[in-house]
Amino acid sequence: MTALTAAFLILHLIGAAAILGGAIRQWFGSRAVSALVLWAARIQLLTGLVLTGLTYAGDESPNHWKIAVKLLVALAVVGVAESNRKKGAAPRAIALVLALTTVNIIVAVAWH
Repeated sequence: MTALTAAFLILHLIGAAAILGGAIRQWFGSRAVSALVLWAARIQLLTGLVLTGLTYAGDESPNHWKIAVKLLVALAVVGVAESNRKKGAAPRAIALVLALTTVNIIVAVAWH
């Protein structure tokens, strides 16, 4: 694993932790989508795209279906966060962000 790939993987994992941590904090607080969750979702999407590009540039043969599913789920997380950021309490949005992020983590870990 190159240093560049490792750096982006670390940023990707920090983004996932920030989404989950921020959403759980909001779940027990105001239940509004915070700026932390929104920016973490954006970071997740961007670092995921970079990691995908680095995978395609390397010698590995990536799983196209897994990448497609993860991209769709990540876009859904960003979309929900973006569309509910300015609204007040949005408990369904926070629940959806938590659920989708958990699904994305499960797909990343369990799908081989």
